[in-house]
Amino acid sequence: MTHKLDFLVYILGILLMQHSLARPPDEQDYYHQELVSRDHYYSYPDPEEVQTPLEPEEEEAPPDPMVEVIHESQDTREDIYPVKKKETIKPKKMNVKEGKPQKPAKNSSKKAEKNKKTSEKSVFGTGEEKTTQDVRESCPPLGLETLKVTDFQFHASTVKRYGLGAHRGRLNIQAGVNENDLYDGAWCAGRSDLQQWLEVDARRLTKFTGVITQGRNSLWLSDWVTSFRVMVSNDSHSWVFAKNQTGDLFFPGNSEKEIPVLNEFLEPLVGRYIRINPRSWYEEGSICMRMEILGCPLPDPNNYYYRRNELTTSDNLDFRHHNYKEMRQLMKVVNEMCPNITRVYNIGRSHEGLKLYAMEMSDNPGEHEVGEPEFRYMAGAHGNEVLGRELLLLLMQFLCQEYLAGNRRIKHLITNTRLHFLPSVNPDGYEKAAELGSELGGWSLGRWTADGIDINNNFPDLNSLLWESEDRPRNMRRVPNNHIPIPDWYQYENATVAIETRALITWMEKIPFVLGGNLQGGELVVSYPFDMVRSPWKTQEYTGTPDDHVFRWLAYSYASTHRHMTDSSRRPCHTEDFNKEEGSVNGASWHTVAGSINDFSYLHTNCFEISIYLDCDKYPHESELAEQWENNRESLIVFMEQVHRGIKGIVRDIHGRSIGNAVISVEGISHDIRTASDGDYWRLLNPGEYAVTARAEGFTPSTKNCAVGYEMGATRCDFILAKSNLARIREIMERFGKQPVSMSMRRRRVRVRQSRHT
Repeated sequence: MTHKLDFLVYILGILLMQHSLARPPDEQDYYHQELVSRDHYYSYPDPEEVQTPLEPEEEEAPPDPMVEVIHESQDTREDIYPVKKKETIKPKKMNVKEGKPQKPAKNSSKKAEKNKKTSEKSVFGTGEEKTTQDVRESCPPLGLETLKVTDFQFHASTVKRYGLGAHRGRLNIQAGVNENDLYDGAWCAGRSDLQQWLEVDARRLTKFTGVITQGRNSLWLSDWVTSFRVMVSNDSHSWVFAKNQTGDLFFPGNSEKEIPVLNEFLEPLVGRYIRINPRSWYEEGSICMRMEILGCPLPDPNNYYYRRNELTTSDNLDFRHHNYKEMRQLMKVVNEMCPNITRVYNIGRSHEGLKLYAMEMSDNPGEHEVGEPEFRYMAGAHGNEVLGRELLLLLMQFLCQEYLAGNRRIKHLITNTRLHFLPSVNPDGYEKAAELGSELGGWSLGRWTADGIDINNNFPDLNSLLWESEDRPRNMRRVPNNHIPIPDWYQYENATVAIETRALITWMEKIPFVLGGNLQGGELVVSYPFDMVRSPWKTQEYTGTPDDHVFRWLAYSYASTHRHMTDSSRRPCHTEDFNKEEGSVNGASWHTVAGSINDFSYLHTNCFEISIYLDCDKYPHESELAEQWENNRESLIVFMEQVHRGIKGIVRDIHGRSIGNAVISVEGISHDIRTASDGDYWRLLNPGEYAVTARAEGFTPSTKNCAVGYEMGATRCDFILAKSNLARIREIMERFGKQPVSMSMRRRRVRVRQSRHT
């Protein structure tokens, strides 16, 4: 009897446990559910495992005499596709050039073409023609590429190794140089059979409307999936397949590894989990893929994960992508709203003839004021990195609105600084990337100019000239440590220099910029110069400037005020973990680049410039712009305020006249700057005591001790230079109509007299 009671208690316990596990997933703690109700992430299922749908399968219909079973030839991994016997329907070919799937999609944020009558033919389905209303709902990406979906939300049937785990199956993720490490370029299944799958947990009930796929990012291997099935679930155990009139729906995959392919569902699929089941793949490769899921989370105010990640903005700004005409119109609207502090101008034209528009914000727009520093932001040197472009347009609107509202901080910034914003350095590349939109352009479409040049690395290599001069002191080709002249070969008409680059150089030489930032994308880090390694035959080596301590502070000032850049818990975008450097990196220690805009700006002008990489996603979806603005708004303002660090002043002669092109040297720092044409200068320095010297041709040098404090605001350090004795002699001789005699000429005359005397 006792044994029977024990057995009944045991059975009752099992039933209660099953009942608790059968509760809806949202009623349990997520991590408890992960541990109890799921298989291990790297578990290897049985090859014969069969997926069980939630609904009972319909009885198999009798075979249609008009339909025959067709198998793909020369591939044992194919599935069976029913096709009309008389009129065989083949899968529609993708436009490889533009990366479009069955039907072109111009912009992923505008993928739905509502109420459009189409004659629907299933790609792998029936041959029956039906004219229906194609009303497809379009949802934004869940955030696989932007890292909003965490690594814990990915699961897979099998994996080859950790570096090719499910968490690497993100759209546009890039592999490292050494691919057999922790950071590879896709999810790859551990086996090549039809039972493999990649799964994403949305953590709440979601309406899925489409999926975008890519192959594996690799220099050496070719792996991609050519067709797949899609299924959804509420509990990750029972699955419902996407179907059409004939049964399970098979979606066309990729025809190469880099061009994204969009597949939109005929009807939305609702569930918490979505799973991709590859059915065929490139015959010389294996099952590997990257993807993005399109989905709309359904309203659920009780969902903790939704509330935790929810971010709203109170700023009334235009959060959308702007093409060239819309960008120009927006800048015009801002100018009309704040005509007293703004000016729109252009610095030149692109290869296709589009004007490179810039906006100036100052209390006296259009003129350089003595004692007022010049600052610049530029974006879009790579046309497909569009987040910087939109952030600058948002920044223009924000500064104008806050100035009108009387924001003291913004009014002080605009009154005491001359700000310049160039939102689109490469408008031709942007227009090319915008044709396909935020998810379909891939990693590089639109990166280069219309004539195929990378603007960011198209500047003259002045580093080599400087280092050669320093390494060979007796070399006749001595170059200064500042304002190094541009080599003659670079100015030839047939030199490989973009017209946009020449326009930038002219702009940089015309305006005495003190500080600048160029906004880029594809990573989340701030990079500071030098960008080129000094040691030959090395591709990575820390190579700091003489002002390395200043650049490190400038980079940290942006990174530390960004919402995520210094977050130690965030995962790397691709292969590099920049958290150890607090969100900043020396450019040369990351990857060496000759002729970068940062190095050129430092060596040819007074401007200290850094590169700000804003997000893992180069071209975020329109729905992400408000959050990206919140992530970067404070950083953008704080970095502009750094232009007021260090020392400032005016160099004059004893009569009060300004001295242009005077050299300002700081003891212990082998990099000088020069005064503007009206004699004023700004020298960025960290807090401390400095011995500063001003010198100019024909004047006696003057040295002062200048202290830089921790409070914001540059220390005033003016110089009055007296003319040198030689300059005075020359003036006297010119006054009496005699030509001044140089010292070398005097020595030559003395030698002639001595030779005659002997």
